[in-house]
Amino acid sequence: MHIDDGISLDHLDRMTDSTGLIQHAIYCVPRRESGYTTDDNARALRVCTRLWRQQPERYMLNRVACYLSFLEHARCPVRGFHNFLSYQRSWLDASGTGDCQGQAVLALAEVLGSSLPDGYRWLARELIEAVLPALADLRSLRAQAYVIQAWAHLQAAEVSQLETLETIARSAAQRLVDCYHRSKRPDWPWFESRMTYANAVLPHAMFIAAKCWPEEDFLDVAKDSFAFLDRTTTERSGSGGNDLSSQAESFFWPVGNSDWYSNGEAKSPYDQQPVEAVTMADAALAAFGMFGEASYRIAFHRAHAWFHGQNSLCQTLADVRCGACCDGLQASGLNHNQGAESTLAHLWTQVLHRELSVVRRQLSGVSRQLANP
Repeated sequence: MHIDDGISLDHLDRMTDSTGLIQHAIYCVPRRESGYTTDDNARALRVCTRLWRQQPERYMLNRVACYLSFLEHARCPVRGFHNFLSYQRSWLDASGTGDCQGQAVLALAEVLGSSLPDGYRWLARELIEAVLPALADLRSLRAQAYVIQAWAHLQAAEVSQLETLETIARSAAQRLVDCYHRSKRPDWPWFESRMTYANAVLPHAMFIAAKCWPEEDFLDVAKDSFAFLDRTTTERSGSGGNDLSSQAESFFWPVGNSDWYSNGEAKSPYDQQPVEAVTMADAALAAFGMFGEASYRIAFHRAHAWFHGQNSLCQTLADVRCGACCDGLQASGLNHNQGAESTLAHLWTQVLHRELSVVRRQLSGVSRQLANP
């Protein structure tokens, strides 16, 4: 199915069955043996909820119901969410990973902060309240960053009676700042001693925290860490051994997951993952919406263009006709498998690209008001 602005959900539908979203694909075909994960279904829930808000219709509501039902089933008897479900519908873990908890609560916040039918929102609130003890115990920095994003979304939607979640989110922001100051070096303004995956969610959370709690010392950490990540992942045309001068003056080159990027060592150039591009685009758009600075808008466009061939291999990862995305860039070329995480990274970036024009109009309106008080 295609919706406006060129966003197709054909591949997402192909990867989804009555249980939920299948984790991996072999080329464009669902790989059933890989089963399902809660974090993938949470990402799908977030995408489809946002799209339903923009264009409510029955088929989108059915998708939301499928992915929300998966999260309800994933709730652990003790606390938190399971993450790995076999194709035979058996849970493979005693409890989910920290990142899974963060992804789930972020998606549930999207539902709760929407105008979806009451039953959807009531279930989302119930699930968030049920996992609050697990959220308070999170140690994963990225999971804590997702919780901050979740609270900010609910605050913006004026959802009430979630004071405990705000307390947890504020404590998470303070822990991120503590980690930043412990790891920071003159040439390494970062939260950890190495950059690994989904790096941009950390400065993204700091930007949001600075907006939610402006009296705290969050903004400098947000700006400095984002600027460092932007420098680290921006290459000039020709500097990587490829002639990209016909495409752009600079392009996005994320930290590769083959060996990450430790302080004092060289950045791993491959394998480049779509999750890096989508989280960078998300963080850049949040910063642009707050400050209106062109540097953030340019960073957004670099991350978005990575999917469409402006990258170190001049290879297009996204198939906009069906909404699929290849699983990454390897030194030898494209990984042609089109799994759930990669596809959702592309789809969410497309959603953000659509919202960029809205942000620009809002900033333009503010500028006009200031010029004509």
